[in-house]
Amino acid sequence: MDASEEPLPPVIYTMENKPIVTCAGDQNLFTSVYPTLSQQLPREPMEWRRSYGRAPKMIHLESNFVQFKEELLPKEGNKALLTFPFLHIYWTECCDTEVYKATVKDDLTKWQNVLKAHSSVDWLIVIVENDAKKKNKTNILPRTSIVDKIRNDFCNKQSDRCVVLSDPLKDSSRTQESWNAFLTKLRTLLLMSFTKNLGKFEDDMRTLREKRTEPGWSFCEYFMVQEELAFVFEMLQQFEDALVQYDELDALFSQYVVNFGAGDGANWLTFFCQPVKSWNGLILRKPIDMEKRESIQRREATLLDLRSYLFSRQCTLLLFLQRPWEVAQRALELLHNCVQELKLLEVSVPPGALDCWVFLSCLEVLQRIEGCCDRAQIDSNIAHTVGLWSYATEKLKSLGYLCGLVSEKGPNSEDLNRTVDLLAGLGAERPETANTAQSPYKKLKEALSSVEAFEKHYLDLSHATIEMYTSIGRIRSAKFVGKDLAEFYMRKKAPQKAEIYLQGALKNYLAEGWALPITHTRKQLAECQKHLGQIENYLQSSSLLASDCHLTEEERKHFCQEILDFASQPSDSPGHKIVLPMHSFAQLRDLHFDPSNAVVHVGGVLSIEITMYSQMPVPVHVEQIVVNVHFSIEKNSYRKTAEWLTKHKTANGIINFPPETAAFPVSQNSLPALELHEMLERSPSDNSLNTTGIICRNVHMLLRRQESSSSLEMPSGLALEEGPHVLRCSLVTLEPGANKITFRTQAKEPGTYTLRQLCASVGSVWFVLPHIYPIVQYDVYSQEPQLHVEPLADSLLAGIPQKVKFTVTTGHYTIKNGDSLQLSNAEAMLILCPVESRAVVYSNTREQSSDAALRIQSSDKVTSISLPAAPAYHVIEFELEVLSLPSAPALGGESDMLGTPEPHRKHKDKQKTGHCMVTTDHKVSIDCPWSIYSTVIALTFSVPFRTTHALLSSGTRKYVQVCVENLSELDFQLSDSYLVDTGDSTDLQLVPLNTQSQQVNMADLRVSFSAENRRHIHSKQSLFFVWELKWTEEPPPSLHCRFSVGFSPASEEQLSISLKPYTYEFQVENFFTLYNVKAEISPPSGMEYCRTGSLCSLEVLITRLSDLLEVDKDEALTESDEHVTTKLMYEVVDNSSNWAVCGKSCGVISMPVAAQATHRVHMEVMPLFAGYLPLPDVRLFKYLPHHSAHSSQLDADSWIENDSLSVDKHGDEQPDSSSLKSRGSVHSVCSSEHKGLPMPRLQALPAGQVFNSSSGTQVLVIPSQDDHVLEVSVT
Repeated sequence: MDASEEPLPPVIYTMENKPIVTCAGDQNLFTSVYPTLSQQLPREPMEWRRSYGRAPKMIHLESNFVQFKEELLPKEGNKALLTFPFLHIYWTECCDTEVYKATVKDDLTKWQNVLKAHSSVDWLIVIVENDAKKKNKTNILPRTSIVDKIRNDFCNKQSDRCVVLSDPLKDSSRTQESWNAFLTKLRTLLLMSFTKNLGKFEDDMRTLREKRTEPGWSFCEYFMVQEELAFVFEMLQQFEDALVQYDELDALFSQYVVNFGAGDGANWLTFFCQPVKSWNGLILRKPIDMEKRESIQRREATLLDLRSYLFSRQCTLLLFLQRPWEVAQRALELLHNCVQELKLLEVSVPPGALDCWVFLSCLEVLQRIEGCCDRAQIDSNIAHTVGLWSYATEKLKSLGYLCGLVSEKGPNSEDLNRTVDLLAGLGAERPETANTAQSPYKKLKEALSSVEAFEKHYLDLSHATIEMYTSIGRIRSAKFVGKDLAEFYMRKKAPQKAEIYLQGALKNYLAEGWALPITHTRKQLAECQKHLGQIENYLQSSSLLASDCHLTEEERKHFCQEILDFASQPSDSPGHKIVLPMHSFAQLRDLHFDPSNAVVHVGGVLSIEITMYSQMPVPVHVEQIVVNVHFSIEKNSYRKTAEWLTKHKTANGIINFPPETAAFPVSQNSLPALELHEMLERSPSDNSLNTTGIICRNVHMLLRRQESSSSLEMPSGLALEEGPHVLRCSLVTLEPGANKITFRTQAKEPGTYTLRQLCASVGSVWFVLPHIYPIVQYDVYSQEPQLHVEPLADSLLAGIPQKVKFTVTTGHYTIKNGDSLQLSNAEAMLILCPVESRAVVYSNTREQSSDAALRIQSSDKVTSISLPAAPAYHVIEFELEVLSLPSAPALGGESDMLGTPEPHRKHKDKQKTGHCMVTTDHKVSIDCPWSIYSTVIALTFSVPFRTTHALLSSGTRKYVQVCVENLSELDFQLSDSYLVDTGDSTDLQLVPLNTQSQQVNMADLRVSFSAENRRHIHSKQSLFFVWELKWTEEPPPSLHCRFSVGFSPASEEQLSISLKPYTYEFQVENFFTLYNVKAEISPPSGMEYCRTGSLCSLEVLITRLSDLLEVDKDEALTESDEHVTTKLMYEVVDNSSNWAVCGKSCGVISMPVAAQATHRVHMEVMPLFAGYLPLPDVRLFKYLPHHSAHSSQLDADSWIENDSLSVDKHGDEQPDSSSLKSRGSVHSVCSSEHKGLPMPRLQALPAGQVFNSSSGTQVLVIPSQDDHVLEVSVT
């Protein structure tokens, strides 16, 4: 620039700035198209794609078109972007070749040379075509010739830098298309220029920032460079990007301040450490505070100047982004941060100056927000602004205390001088707020002018802040402001106004458990109550403070002495009591009963020891400690025994009380536990970790408002209970800490006594624990005498002596000499009288008091037991032996299996399924001396043995087997076993087969017979006895037997009495063998062995072994002249499925009733498996004709198709009905034609009458030669 040229005007940094585009060439032509160009250019948005992966944005481009001058081109090192021309346009409408060559070409060449000299490559040539000029000149060349010449001369490699605008002033479609193409090209070139130049600027700025560790680096210089970038973004209306630049500057400066506080300071920070001389607050009413910006550029700004300017720019951009509530949030953070930064940088600040700056800044931000929002928006977003109101209130209070505006006598001369200095630091009011009646400057100046003005402004601010906090639910903050207000009222000597705020604050702190604020607020409240003369409330607060561990020892003693001084004063109204809660004075820790079960009989002595933990810092002399007791008597309580009452008591008689938290009505333990979870944020592109932290999932539960329904500091309204039942202890000194206090009482009335209230009196002051919890009770009982009889073992065994324990609970009855128990003797149970039986007398606490010999007298019907003398509420215990007869129940029929016999009805025995012992109940009636009624007891005895019998056969020889099984847990010795026939048959003989030296092994249980004819049988073992039946004449139809065996316990103890033998009676019927059945299988002819799949011959031989007997005379018997016959039915069944019976498997035969009469049956069977196979079973039945007993109408299910038979097998298995259907008997009685007629019956022969001589025989079966799969049966 030449010296003669005028300097460029300074850039005004306002929002009217737009990107500069220079225009060269025909200025008149540009002027004609400028209106259309300026309107059309910002109409269509363009997508702006930026580097470093930043998201594209749609922007509307506007430009400031200025005439081209070389002075506008940037010089080397110039970093100003606002004055940087982003694009250069040359305008021409030349259509004549001569004119082009003469002037236009030279002008274009000069223009381009200037651009090249300044390294500017962003240019565009616009050729305007005008149809009117083409009509006036006939010798002009076509337009394309001029365009081609310009492109060849200037746009060889950038042909797109030359565009044509056709008839721009006309309204035609061709013109519109031309304009669209031109505007698109213009926007594209502008965006390209922005991207390139901004990218280069950002790279230079980044390079400058990376040099910040070098000694000569200046933050102020860098601030100006990055703010230039912010101005450009603001110029492009990219307010978010512009805000980011200021946020980065804010963060960078804050980090340097923090590093300075840590000892790592930068040299340039010393410029910001100069003393604060002006504190006029934030300036937010103009877009740019040029005064502060120039001071930053000159490196003369203070810390407050830099922060004020930086925040004003952020505020402006946030308001453009329509985020006014973020302005309030950032402002509060800024004000708090500035206070800390001044301390870190150790900046000299006059007292109160910072308070003035914060107060003015708070009101400035609030008024700026109110200026851009309506009242409805402000009211709905109080949560964002209430912090500023609260901060302003706090700073105004500090200024009032500093300037002496809250003292009783008003400000002194020193306070006035300080006020003048503070107002002087505010300077003159700014022009933009001079006409505002309620500007922050005027409010502060007025508030500091007088005591009355300060009180008005402070109360207005405080009440407004409390109201706002309350409206948004921030009760804790509202109470905190109220506490400050209470402190103000206390200084103003108005305790009646301060009390309500202190009560509210204390209530909130108690609900949330803030220990230190509770202590501090309680001290203020106590002082307030003392000034108001509220004696009871003051004493209550003093007791709480005396027990508060957050106070010093001296303070606690002071408040304790206040209580003692009042208690020692003579009362104006005798008998008047001041009742205070106990929890602040002392705490009940535990309680111990003696006796430990807290149960005592009438007349007994009960001792109660309590542990009280005194919370007073000095020993306190207590006149009396009283426990009020509530007496209640339940219905039928006289029936409750000491044992029943003891079940509901603690084992050791000690009751622990939970510690009371007087300061925290809402226990902290009741709050839910923290639910902390890890939070990780990863990059969506490469999944790398960006941020990490922890979050609390249940913060809404932890920080929710918790308030008790009533404050603990209000008068408690406690009442002293008055009643006839009290426990009292007088003249007790409570030392600090734990103290033991013992109460004693003698029980008088039976019932339940509940400890309700604990009181301690110090003069006229009574400390009361209104409810003792958990509930503490002791019981006084008056018990009726009782007799209890129980066996000493789990079960009583019949046949051997068993011990029984007698327990006499005397209750309220006194046993005198001569009192006895009269026991009626049972028929089958004996009461044994040991020689040295003794009775032991116990006290109610199970302590033995005496013992005496037991005198027992027995007669046929009654046994008398003399009781030793015993006082009331004692227990007498003694033992007796009883013996029950061991007989087993008798059986009425025959049993061929080892089964449990049916018990005899007269014993009323009880028996469970399985191998359980048979039990017998014996009832004994006892007459007691204290009652006119008899006591009936039942003793249950278990028979230790289980006995079964079986009939065994070997041809015509018969044997009786008796099995004795020991079901008890004891071992026994058996001796002298006998089996006798009670029917007195003279020709029947029972020959025992058990010899003395024989060894018996049955079911893996070995039983040895000793030389002394004693047999040892262990628990759960069985012993078998066998006798052979022999007779000389015809055997009787039935046999009545009684088995007896002597037994005794296997232990070595000598019994004092002889034991009766164990007996077992049973009956055996139809035991004589009538028929012998023999089966034989022969292989097919020509074969030596049977083969699988081949038919073999089965021959069944049925032989009668005796002549006609008495047992044969029944309905099946047929008598004729020649002989007597009976009808039998045979059936061949193979239940093991080894044989297939072919043809007829059953039939009816007429059997002569004569000795050695024989009937043969032949049939064919087929072996199904190879190996040694047992023979099929052959069964015999009596074939009985129909008689009248079965003539009743039968249901439909009883009729079987074909020639089925009605079978009565007496426990035997049913024959295969399918085989009966498939094979008809030749001797069938009914057929299909006679359906509906009564059928004959089958009666199974008793097992003793049929002997199968081929039982156990096996036949060898070899496999067939053509079998591919071999199946072998192994038995």
